[in-house]
Amino acid sequence: MITVKTSPVSGGEFNRGVFATEDIPKGTMFHEAPVVPYPNIEHILIQETVLADYVYEYGKNHTAIVLGYGMLFNHSFTPNATYDINFDKHIFSYYAYRDIKAGEEIFVNYNGEVADETPLWFMKDK
Repeated sequence: MITVKTSPVSGGEFNRGVFATEDIPKGTMFHEAPVVPYPNIEHILIQETVLADYVYEYGKNHTAIVLGYGMLFNHSFTPNATYDINFDKHIFSYYAYRDIKAGEEIFVNYNGEVADETPLWFMKDK
């Protein structure tokens, strides 16, 4: 249902994104990604690595490395997908926020809420 390919919106060395391999109707859960949570106190160590740009807030006291394709979704303030966190199962579930066509890149809002347009860490230097 999804695959990783070169993304035209992502620069840098790895410029990847997640793309639909078939049409995904609105509301469809298309990916579950397990997480590796760690206490926020340890995040200072992660901030010194490339992983700092790929982790998610995970509740009030933790941050999480999201496995599967979870780390590879690119950001948009007009996303076509969203996610829910299941803290009991330690997974992120990704859903189509609107119909997604085959071949289309899948975007989430890194702020966690579809309509949240708060500037992100990588935009604050611009």
